[in-house]
Amino acid sequence: MPDIANTHVLLVEDHQELAESVGAYLEACDCVVDFAADGLTALHLSVTENYDVILLDIMLPGLNGIEVCKRLRQDAHLATPIIMLTARGQLEDRLSGFEVGADDYLVKPFDMPELEARIDAVLRRTRGVTNVYRVADLTLNTQTMEVSREGHPIKLSKTLFEILTILMRASPNVVSRSKLEQELWGDDVPDSDTLRSHLYNLRKAVDRPFATPLMHTHTAQGYSIRPPDP
Repeated sequence: MPDIANTHVLLVEDHQELAESVGAYLEACDCVVDFAADGLTALHLSVTENYDVILLDIMLPGLNGIEVCKRLRQDAHLATPIIMLTARGQLEDRLSGFEVGADDYLVKPFDMPELEARIDAVLRRTRGVTNVYRVADLTLNTQTMEVSREGHPIKLSKTLFEILTILMRASPNVVSRSKLEQELWGDDVPDSDTLRSHLYNLRKAVDRPFATPLMHTHTAQGYSIRPPDP
């Protein structure tokens, strides 16, 4: 059975009734759903929030879904899985989506359980691509639980390793404080100083011994790990 609970979804759909229907179904599956009704809003949300999957309609006002997908892949270098949603079922339309980096394609009208299964499948595929994440000279291996920078091993507690994994998996995007807390503790979030303390200790381990900082705090947005500016 598909399990997409706690998946953060961006639904890009300009048909309000369909968007509400799909959103209600996904929320019943315990997903967190954000909405965009046009291409420009979709671009903005995609690069400022940390989504697990993007459901992207092709026929949108302003920028169409093909152009949005192309910009996310080529300009923003965003690796978030993208499932195209459209009533256009011709082969050339599907090929256009795949050519610009879409991961899957679902033709309207579709059954909600099929959408759920497609989301589950694409998440399994993309999350299984690699066990190793690299940002500049920082490397993290989720299989061996090893972290190193400039070839020097870094010892981290389980919680610090989990925080670093979340940040590196999302890099170079910003991860909001609420997203970090949700992934770490679910609904049982400790007091506000706990995450701040963990981030301080993580920064001390990952950045302090080295010349170039990779961890960044973005006021009122969240946190990121990203390569230094060229």
